[in-house]
Amino acid sequence: MLLRDVAPVTAVLDQPHGLLEAPRFGPDGELIYSDVLAGGLWAVSAEGERSELLPKRRGIGGAVAHAGGGWVISGRSLLHVQPGGAQRELLDGAQLQLLDGERVFGFNDLGATPDGDLLAGVLRYRPLAGEPERNGLLVRIDRRGEVAIITDQVVWPNGIGVSPDGLTIYLSDYARASVLALAPDGGDLRVLCRSPRGSADGLAVDASGGIWVALGQGGGVARFRSDGRLDQIIGLPAQFVSSLCFGGPDMREVLLTTADNQVLPELGGTLMRARSELPGLPLCPVAV
Repeated sequence: MLLRDVAPVTAVLDQPHGLLEAPRFGPDGELIYSDVLAGGLWAVSAEGERSELLPKRRGIGGAVAHAGGGWVISGRSLLHVQPGGAQRELLDGAQLQLLDGERVFGFNDLGATPDGDLLAGVLRYRPLAGEPERNGLLVRIDRRGEVAIITDQVVWPNGIGVSPDGLTIYLSDYARASVLALAPDGGDLRVLCRSPRGSADGLAVDASGGIWVALGQGGGVARFRSDGRLDQIIGLPAQFVSSLCFGGPDMREVLLTTADNQVLPELGGTLMRARSELPGLPLCPVAV
């Protein structure tokens, strides 16, 4: 089994949560996560103290570290939450709308290229409101703030990762329960793999080039080889697993977010921590 010692993070079980997302390992052993429905960007210190880095903001589906410190988060806009709490808006939906004239409802998951550009999934319909499907976008924002649309051939963009050689971007399409693979310039798009159960939610890449996909209502995580072949399905103590990331000194620590838990079910989603047999691929801080 690729994951062992799976356990909930005790501090997160101290209060009710909704759908947790955006797991990241922060400096000094911090654990970062968001609550998409109830709101907020949260941190748990190495000592187990929970704090709210950004109150109330809903819809944070992704977070990546910024090279200058703090976190870039998603939601109705892309926002840099700086150390100390200052905020800097990087891009909002209205600005992006000018690029193609279509309405934008917000940004979902986030990723980073090896040279520090920000990758962001864009929603152009509201799936949780039951609206008809409409293709979204994957965009790239460089350090100058210039925005490029990489692809519009995704319906509900979710987890984002990059291969170890930087030549392939992986993108979960939750609506299609599949993972897309494409070149950094958007060319050569193909379906890499389809979820063996549930859907395709958050995503992480390991140092061997394997793609780890949170299975949403599939209650676990699947690892695929770089050619798209299924390697292993890992069941977890939750009915809905939304995302995961690697971190720690040896990149073998895994942080997972859920919409429910089996320890105190009445408290909703939680954060789980585990050890991986394989090291993950470090995620470059963005420099936008």
